[in-house]
Amino acid sequence: MRPRTKFSITYIIFVIVMMMLIQFFIVGLFFPSPQTKYIPYSTFKQLVREDKIKSVVIGQDIIKAVPKKSEGFKIFLTTPVKDPELIKELDKYKVEYTGAYENPWLKGIFSWVLPLAVFFFIWALLFRKIGPGAGVMTFGKSGAKLYAETDVKVTFEDVAGVDEAKEELKEIIEFLKAPQRFQQLGGKLPKGVLLVGPPGTGKTLLARAVAGEAKVPFFYISGSSFVEMFVGVGAARVRDLFTQAMEKAPCIVFIDELDAIGRARGLGPSTNDEREQTLNQLLVEMDGFDTRKGVIIMAATNRPEILDPALLRPGRFDRHILVDRPDIRGREEILKVHTRKVKLSKDVDLKVIAGRTAGFVGADLANVVNEAALLAARKGKKEVGMEEFEEAIDRMLTGLEKKNKVISEKERKIVAYHESGHTIVAETLPTTERVHRVSIIPRGIGALGYTLQLPTEDRYLMTRKELLDKLCVLLGGRAAEEVIFNEVSTGAQNDLQRATDIARKMVINYGMSKTLGPITFGKEQGAFLKSNGFSGRGEYSEKTAIEIDEEVKNIVKQTYEKAKNILEEKKDKLHRLSSALLEKEVIESEELREILK
Repeated sequence: MRPRTKFSITYIIFVIVMMMLIQFFIVGLFFPSPQTKYIPYSTFKQLVREDKIKSVVIGQDIIKAVPKKSEGFKIFLTTPVKDPELIKELDKYKVEYTGAYENPWLKGIFSWVLPLAVFFFIWALLFRKIGPGAGVMTFGKSGAKLYAETDVKVTFEDVAGVDEAKEELKEIIEFLKAPQRFQQLGGKLPKGVLLVGPPGTGKTLLARAVAGEAKVPFFYISGSSFVEMFVGVGAARVRDLFTQAMEKAPCIVFIDELDAIGRARGLGPSTNDEREQTLNQLLVEMDGFDTRKGVIIMAATNRPEILDPALLRPGRFDRHILVDRPDIRGREEILKVHTRKVKLSKDVDLKVIAGRTAGFVGADLANVVNEAALLAARKGKKEVGMEEFEEAIDRMLTGLEKKNKVISEKERKIVAYHESGHTIVAETLPTTERVHRVSIIPRGIGALGYTLQLPTEDRYLMTRKELLDKLCVLLGGRAAEEVIFNEVSTGAQNDLQRATDIARKMVINYGMSKTLGPITFGKEQGAFLKSNGFSGRGEYSEKTAIEIDEEVKNIVKQTYEKAKNILEEKKDKLHRLSSALLEKEVIESEELREILK
């Protein structure tokens, strides 16, 4: 399908200019005029009296006079006036004269008909260039991209880390390949399949793989493509999409970012008539079409909590498939897929890389592999090694390394003790993640150093003690500055913000406050989006709000004091690690264990 081109006023200006040029050239071609000079009527009469005019052609709108001597001009032009004496004077000076015959039909053709014909020719040419779907009359076209059976090259072999989702979708593939098996038993396939999960987990890739496995046409359209400024356009596009799908059946229709049109109606003070009409039409179409013809509607979203309940009921999107973040085995399988065409050195262990990338989704892992390949190429290597993968992961986690950033010795010393404080507290507490690397090389935006901890396994739950220990680690940097310098700096801003967020979640969301008890005060939002976990103020009194603030303050204060006490006891290790950091700038896990032994 051709990409749509926006219509512009430039086209109209272009056509008008072209009409003027064409009219000028056509008139000049058919009526070539010699060199002329326009003169006043009084000057013309004076030339007649001076016997300088040879002949005259008298027209209704103009008089053409041919001089006896050219004098640089072959014809004089003037505008006629009511002058009964003109003919007498022409006879008197023996000037030849005649009346001009003007054909009104010919004049009309060249003045109006021909320019209009040229105008409509160029107009038609422009609309052909613009293509279908770009004019006012084609707003109702859906704009969905159609991929034929042979165009979809993606199969389940290209999708990894989502084994449960693939198993769920195999039934859809079997139905598209052999619908008679299901119809003989009286079974009905789900009309709609909703893929739900965080961004980057491969929802769109999974939908393409279903089409590739079933060898059927694949319609792809974004939810935002339905919504326009004109009311009714979205509904027309929905109708057009389903009409096209029925013509191509069996096929798969995939709507990406369904929440763009499927947001629950009636929420909030403002309404959007166009979006709601589009949603209503989608609901009607999904109710009306027959799955026996083999049209499967698939959609993807990372915000299922805001979708309209009418979309999620049985008979519409009645099968919901979670495409979640992959576990360590899933990440290893995804890395195998993305490294198929990458030349890896023998020291590369994808299992180790999978362990280091906890929380990464498929898109993140693809980026890690690509970054590692680019780093190896930049260094002139013929293979991608473990060193490049380590650097690529660090880039993803902490940002780009800034070795050329000039930092004073005093600031380097503060950063060294700050990062050492994080490290020693993390290595002391039993429930925290082990430190993999500590560095005082600036990275990313504003980070003068970092302490990288790696989980030993994928975690889905955290206890109150583990959260309190995590708070101690976050506050260990600021505590180290106070223990050594008896002063604090602005470097702990991000640590304090994260620590406060965790403490507030413990009180508001997780019910982990001993004072307030097992009560939740926040409203969870954004199931798959990175958010604070609560949305503004919940339904509680001013007195409770004060108690919440006091409890958050107490949690942060207690964990900060605990971190300070740990560092006071291990001040010798704090000095040793800081000195090593000032000397080497980066310390890996093995060397770190030796220093802290």
